[in-house]
Amino acid sequence: MTIEWRYTAEDDLGILSVAGYLGPDAVRRFTGAVGWALARGTGPVIVDLTDLRSWSAGGQPAITEAARRLAQAGRSLELTAIPADGSLVPAADCPPIPVHADVAAARAAHRSVRGDQGEVRHEWRTTGWPAG
Repeated sequence: MTIEWRYTAEDDLGILSVAGYLGPDAVRRFTGAVGWALARGTGPVIVDLTDLRSWSAGGQPAITEAARRLAQAGRSLELTAIPADGSLVPAADCPPIPVHADVAAARAAHRSVRGDQGEVRHEWRTTGWPAG
């Protein structure tokens, strides 16, 4: 079982939406999606977990590794709609990972800093991304 993803690049902000199950089998695909976001956007990467069914103990470290990778590039990782178990516990050496209730709250937090609505510049997705 794996994940599907969609990355939307906005002005000075990117939203990486993830659907499916983030387990050990999906880590490589998630890591690739983060690389895609690094190469095609700027500013923080908001990882939207609204359509993520769950994550495993083997999949959770991919989130903290992504936060480290983005920090090395001068960017940050933020989360929205974490799975109900809320069991993500980053390692002590992990950069801070802000958590928002949903994408609208994350965008609002950045609009207060940027003062704009954030225009979509481009969007990419896996072929299996859910319709609708």
